[in-house]
Amino acid sequence: MTVPSLRLRPLNDAPLRPDGDYVLYWMVAFRRLDWNFALQRAVEQARELGKPLIVLEPLRIGYEWASDRFHRFVFEGMVDQAEGLKDSPVAYYPYLEPAAGKGSGLLEALAQRACAVVTDDYPCFFLPRMQAAVAPRLGVSLEAVDSNGLYPLQDTDRLFTRAHSFRAWLQKKLPPHLAQPPSADPLAGVSLPQATIPEATIPEATIPEATIPEDILQRWPDAAAQLGIAGPLSRDEATEKAFDAFLATLTIDHEVPPAPQRGGAEAAQKVLARFLDQRLSGYGDDRNHPDADGASGLSPYLHFGHVSAHQVFWELAEREEWNPSRLGEDTRGSREGWWGMSSAAEGFLDELITWREIGYHRTAHVENYDRYESLPAWAQKTLAEHAGDPREYLYSLEDFEHARTHDEIWNAAQRQLVSEGVMHNYLRMLWGKKILHWTASPQQAFDIMVELNNKYALDGRDPNSYSGILWVLGLFDRAWGPEREIFGKIRYMTSDSTRRKLKLKRYLQRYGENRALF
Repeated sequence: MTVPSLRLRPLNDAPLRPDGDYVLYWMVAFRRLDWNFALQRAVEQARELGKPLIVLEPLRIGYEWASDRFHRFVFEGMVDQAEGLKDSPVAYYPYLEPAAGKGSGLLEALAQRACAVVTDDYPCFFLPRMQAAVAPRLGVSLEAVDSNGLYPLQDTDRLFTRAHSFRAWLQKKLPPHLAQPPSADPLAGVSLPQATIPEATIPEATIPEATIPEDILQRWPDAAAQLGIAGPLSRDEATEKAFDAFLATLTIDHEVPPAPQRGGAEAAQKVLARFLDQRLSGYGDDRNHPDADGASGLSPYLHFGHVSAHQVFWELAEREEWNPSRLGEDTRGSREGWWGMSSAAEGFLDELITWREIGYHRTAHVENYDRYESLPAWAQKTLAEHAGDPREYLYSLEDFEHARTHDEIWNAAQRQLVSEGVMHNYLRMLWGKKILHWTASPQQAFDIMVELNNKYALDGRDPNSYSGILWVLGLFDRAWGPEREIFGKIRYMTSDSTRRKLKLKRYLQRYGENRALF
């Protein structure tokens, strides 16, 4: 069960305390109980020390773009965690922050009696800043564990400017890591002492407004107590109604409603099974056609950590009756042939591994990964040279948000994003290109893409959100000719060419003008 050292990163210099009462896993990104290196590491430490394990999964409200959509998706995952651990010696502590700042001090209070704290090494959004801020305040070891993808983030600090070069690098460097997957069930066959949430009083430093020390669960009730339901969270109507009532009291964006699909590991497993059973064989032909609905549907679950890229890979490999001996010897970055799988499987793996993980590695190693200024110099130069070009159409953020453009394909894609929290993969590229085409400057286009994607997309606020948006503006691409107005040397896309190439009739009917945004 040993977690590879390349996936471990200390966040402070505090020691491990063998005389502590338990090991604490602070779950913030990999919100699942299987195929999870971070949980595996926490289990490993608890087993070695002979200590209980507590899993703290908090949901704060002070993050940017917080809304009913994202809160419900995460909460549904919490319910799955509670169900999965209800007969386990592990103590699961789901925490729903009722107001901004109310969760402050909870981690420090739990860390007071911990042997060690383990957390998720996710390189994006507010999580790295939050972890860096709290690390010096803990008097015990805080270790981040990388369970993002098949290739460890720390294996290289090299920056890749093209998918081809990253693919070639993976073909040389990835094989040894395929032999070190996370455990499919880190708790299987492991005997741990029964854990309980400590009843110790809280250090006054963590509750400056209080004069009398309080019990941890008294000050920070777990999710079930917060919702006023008896027993742990469960998949029942009472829990859902209680959460809806609680959700309405929060100071988050209530204008972005929950998405139609359910969040959580159970839903993720169903989506994965549907893809492998029904969609994989036609993936190469269908994934670009909106009418075919051939995409995997896994992106939201990968983003919220409800499913692991490792599990997706190994279950696909099992369907293909694949083993590492089938890997090709040509490591020059070809998109097909190296894996020794079917064309459809290799096309999907290029998305799951090459394109997904190049975004993660860039985010981990580029400080301003989420800024326009992180674009390659050639892209910034050509966009600046054409920033003053006349635009036939100019739309505001509000126009874009409410799908009020002249283009029915663009409007349909935006309606899908707003109403369902997802967008067809190919149309997402066109969506971004046209925002560039119809705004006053490339910087404004970038800001609008970030706002709309991160506000509505279930897979937004992610390394691939920023790499995908910046790809629209030249990231991971090359200069193209002929040079055009507004775009300069940036790759050009049009709705007319999209209409000619793709099957769109049913898609446009489904997300046409009669489709409500909310």
